[in-house]
Amino acid sequence: MEFEQFYLGCLAQASYLIGSDGEAAIVDPRRDVDVYIEAAKARGLRIRHVIETHLHADFVSGHRELAQKTGAKIYFGAKAGAKFSHVPVKDGDEIKMGQVTLKFLETPGHTPESLSIVVTDRAKSEQPEAVLTGDTLFIGDVGQPDLLGSKASPEELASKLYDSLHQKLLKLPDSVKVYPAHGAGSLCGRNLSSETSSTIGEQRKFNYALRPMPREEFVKLVTTDLPEAPAYFSRDAALNREGPGFLESLPAPPALTPEDVALLQKAGAVVLDTRSSAEYGAGHISGSLHIGQSGQLASWAGSLMSPQGPIVLVAEDEERMGETRTRLTRVGLENVSGYLAGGIRAWDAAGKPLARTEQIPVDELAARLEEGTDLQVVDVRRPPEWRDGHIRQAVWMPLDRLSELAKTLDKARPVAAICAGGYRSSIATSVLEKLGFEKITNVVGGMAAWTGAKLETTTG
Repeated sequence: MEFEQFYLGCLAQASYLIGSDGEAAIVDPRRDVDVYIEAAKARGLRIRHVIETHLHADFVSGHRELAQKTGAKIYFGAKAGAKFSHVPVKDGDEIKMGQVTLKFLETPGHTPESLSIVVTDRAKSEQPEAVLTGDTLFIGDVGQPDLLGSKASPEELASKLYDSLHQKLLKLPDSVKVYPAHGAGSLCGRNLSSETSSTIGEQRKFNYALRPMPREEFVKLVTTDLPEAPAYFSRDAALNREGPGFLESLPAPPALTPEDVALLQKAGAVVLDTRSSAEYGAGHISGSLHIGQSGQLASWAGSLMSPQGPIVLVAEDEERMGETRTRLTRVGLENVSGYLAGGIRAWDAAGKPLARTEQIPVDELAARLEEGTDLQVVDVRRPPEWRDGHIRQAVWMPLDRLSELAKTLDKARPVAAICAGGYRSSIATSVLEKLGFEKITNVVGGMAAWTGAKLETTTG
């Protein structure tokens, strides 16, 4: 059996190639599909099957484009309601490729149509070797119910998830390897591990959601404090159901002069600055949105930007424009009007004004707080991070809700943004700048540096 995992850090998303005897299946493909075609070719395989474990909400899938390029069939759970040509599969259906069998299990709960795929390499054994669990079972967690606003209530889906886990997945031998569709950083779970694979036995022992408990306790556990799904989730799920357009049909973004960029921004375009936090802080176009390319650019862009509005890119160098554009398309952001030719240096050389954002280490933040200044500290992390420990004087405003919650802050007072390590807080400073705040500071190193310096925190 040929097997390969493809992991995208910017989406915390995993997809898979499984092959045997010259034939291959791709599971949960990302939107830019050439990587699978090249990998299959290198292994002497022809892609014949494109399988989706469910209708993804956190990214736009490449199932249609991959099928069009290879002639493969697309497989979805029968309850997905996909609007294009596909094979609807049910519990127990199989695909056989040479010595490999892929058996479908209906495992609803995260979504009604969710599937898991049991992989058996008959050349080794008649016992299953692996299971691809989609968003039903993660490493260290389980999928959240109702991220898509299903007609079923979160409690109904959670009850189905309980059955999927205990009557299907946990019935598999402990030795079976577990390969989920996401890892740490994904919005599809709350406690995902940074590990990208495990075994049924390990998860039975260490996954908090799989410890023995009655159904009622499990339902309460996975439905308490459910976060609101980002706005782009429903858009991407609808795109995946209808069938996304092809990437190769999108025009290449043109180079723009500083004057072009200024006019587009004035007309309503979002200037997206993807440089590092330090570079952004040292000088940027006023009112631009900063999301560094080094982190989860795609998911944060999807959460904070409209798919309709035009986008102008500012990057460290023009060679990275293609990668930035690809990451945006992975979450359905396709309206890129162009990029600033020559980068921020060209903007400065043209005599255009530069805005700056102060960057301070945690010891300086601690000193300012000890002095009793009127500094407002805004913690933009997610709920579990905040509860585990935060600065006593901080207020909690998660990044995806900052535009709304920041209305309670005093624009006349300085504000410092902090997160886990400095990536999200830099995004937050750009959001605050667009809201009209002027005295803005990014805390470099974030709470990791704060706790590392043994500075005081509180919990709850």
